[in-house]
Amino acid sequence: MEKTQETFIGIDVSKAHLDVHSLPSSEAWQADNTPAGIIALVDKLLLCKPRLVVMEATGGLEIPLACALMEAGLPVAVVNPRQARDFSKAMGKLAKTDKVDARLLALFGERIRPEVRPLKDAEQQLFSQLLARRRQLVDMRVAEQNRWFMAQGNVRGNIEQHLEWLKQHIDDVDKDLGQFVQASPAWKAKEDLLKSFKGVGRIASFTLLATLPELGMLDRKEIAALAGLAPFNRDSGTMRGKRAIWGGRAEVRNLLYMVALVASRSNETIKRFYEKLVQAGKPKKVALTACMRKILTILNAMVRDNQPWNPQREQYA
Repeated sequence: MEKTQETFIGIDVSKAHLDVHSLPSSEAWQADNTPAGIIALVDKLLLCKPRLVVMEATGGLEIPLACALMEAGLPVAVVNPRQARDFSKAMGKLAKTDKVDARLLALFGERIRPEVRPLKDAEQQLFSQLLARRRQLVDMRVAEQNRWFMAQGNVRGNIEQHLEWLKQHIDDVDKDLGQFVQASPAWKAKEDLLKSFKGVGRIASFTLLATLPELGMLDRKEIAALAGLAPFNRDSGTMRGKRAIWGGRAEVRNLLYMVALVASRSNETIKRFYEKLVQAGKPKKVALTACMRKILTILNAMVRDNQPWNPQREQYA
């Protein structure tokens, strides 16, 4: 009895189009990256019954298609772009077009057989809950540390035991968060990008992954508004009030405040930007808020373009 050949699908995702390549048939076609285009593509792939569908993590553009494929029960692997690039180099393929990339992704699936690691809403929720639990534990540790200064005798000893317990549990949650990201190539790729910016550490990158999944999918004005960093007018009649930021996701804004504090001292680009504003007469709080908005714009562009932090790049927008 003749063995049925397995089908491997590679999909190169761009903002407007989805370039698809099927192996071993070498059939190639293009679909619109729209809700209607994704539905039509899923229907066609269901008929193909692929062994594996492979796409790169592309700053969030891949998520609607990946979710639609997974909901249809199709095996999807969202791979780290670095893996795909290294595979392409090893194959001696230097040309880079959307059609070529789609074929190489199909070939990558056929030869490498990457692990099917779906992106699920349930995982996002669990990750967010882990982060929330970490914040709760850290808040409890701060409260206990404050009580320790006023405590005496056995009470102080009891607080010290609780502090040790809290430290252990914070470490455990940190390990869970790290394993969670490491297990997902798509999230690991984004984490690596975010951490390349001097000022964004491990926990900051985790928090951005969980609380701002739209990073890289919106323009700079939209992402600033989402984080509550877009200045709004306060004018009425002839009165011209000060511009102020409000609304948005307070958790993201609080995180960016801490990132800006660190970056204004350690990241030369942000440090020069901050000092220039202060020298121009801007209050330090206003200058720091401007740094927060600039950092968010930079991170958004990094994830969108799938490029690590480059201080030599002239402009991020």
